[in-house]
Amino acid sequence: MNTQTRRRCLRGLAAGVIVLACGGAAAAQSGDPADGVWKLNVAKSTYSPGPAPKQVTVTIETAGPGRKVAVDGMAGDGSPLKWGYAGNFDGKDIRLTGANPDADVVMLKRLSATTTRSTFKKAGARTIVNGISISADGKTMTVASTGVNAKGQSVKNTQVYDRQ
Repeated sequence: MNTQTRRRCLRGLAAGVIVLACGGAAAAQSGDPADGVWKLNVAKSTYSPGPAPKQVTVTIETAGPGRKVAVDGMAGDGSPLKWGYAGNFDGKDIRLTGANPDADVVMLKRLSATTTRSTFKKAGARTIVNGISISADGKTMTVASTGVNAKGQSVKNTQVYDRQ
């Protein structure tokens, strides 16, 4: 192989490595670490006030610059839980769909790559604030909830979800 051919091959190889590296970084940045299906681990979670839900599944998907969330489960009293939202991390009110007794809108804020805050409101008044974090291994989502629910009760919950 002559010198000119060798240089062309090396340039092509270097260009290919750069394209792969940039493409891999872009792919890694495009996915939200919270994306996926999460099941509440009731045994590892704490609820004040109770009772804890019997079961909850949360599905999170990237939706443009924000996320889409669907909550499906059964409350501690046996009533169904089914609500969700889709919106951006821009601090603007996002209307909830379904029936959430403590909120009709939510505002989203991204704090870091693995941490977000969801601030819920009912009839314009702040009710619950959720601090949501994804573990380093991506297998656990922890939701720390504080505030006052629609019944006027102080809320301090720690919900632990396992990735499905």
